[in-house]
Amino acid sequence: MSLLTKTLSAAAIAILAGSLAVAPAHAETVELSPPGANDWSCKPSAEHPYPVVLVPGTFESMEKNWSTLSPYLKSAGYCVFALNYGETNGVYATAPVAKSAQELAPFVDSVHAATGAKKVDLVGHSQGGMMPRYYMGFLGGAKYVHQLIGIAPSNHGTEGVIVPPPSVVPANYTALGCSACADQQAGSAFMQKLNSIGDTVAGPSYTVISTVHDEVVIPYNSQFLNGPARQVTNITIQDKCPADAFEHDQTPNDPVVQQIVAHALGKVSGPADPAYQPRCL
Repeated sequence: MSLLTKTLSAAAIAILAGSLAVAPAHAETVELSPPGANDWSCKPSAEHPYPVVLVPGTFESMEKNWSTLSPYLKSAGYCVFALNYGETNGVYATAPVAKSAQELAPFVDSVHAATGAKKVDLVGHSQGGMMPRYYMGFLGGAKYVHQLIGIAPSNHGTEGVIVPPPSVVPANYTALGCSACADQQAGSAFMQKLNSIGDTVAGPSYTVISTVHDEVVIPYNSQFLNGPARQVTNITIQDKCPADAFEHDQTPNDPVVQQIVAHALGKVSGPADPAYQPRCL
């Protein structure tokens, strides 16, 4: 995602991930799926009954955001799918968040149809960890989701300033063209609506994974969700591995985060066990 304080450098901004929805009928034309994702012939196993849908964040593509987590989960035996969404002016995940959620809905429907699974697990980074909450809370998606795992998600917006990373946007692009950026400001009309029904809805479980070094979605603990322990687990990476220095952009590539994601996905019911201890590197 790419939300940021005024004092942060452009290098610190290159972050939120998003992209266009891909239907299985067009899967063969998609050239930038991350490794291991979008095999529309994949059938979930009894051990891993829920397909995993990876949702990138602002300004990012699925191919970049999930280049390591996607093959990691595929090698663990999961059916993995990923999408791009919310493209405006040639830049991914910059459309209004509510509109992007309307693109997530048919993509999840396509995964259901292709795999035969009744529910999916959603794993999202930054905007991609927050936007599915709109899908579940306002578009009827809750009945199709087993668990939402948010990696550095913008659940309550950011107190920073939204600036696009020059490395991934056209030279003539400005933040004024990023409706998703405005939506992800703390206190925005969108954030007020999103959280007006509470942080959670009945049915899905929620796992949030955050880093104290997050320089984009700030304060980092604004990412946490309120809810009963049977439904919600909030994890701060440094509580598990104090020396972990990963910041916002690279959290999906953090081996510690990947272990926590795999642990959460392995839960038959409920979110990640807050006592789970990943191997620190």
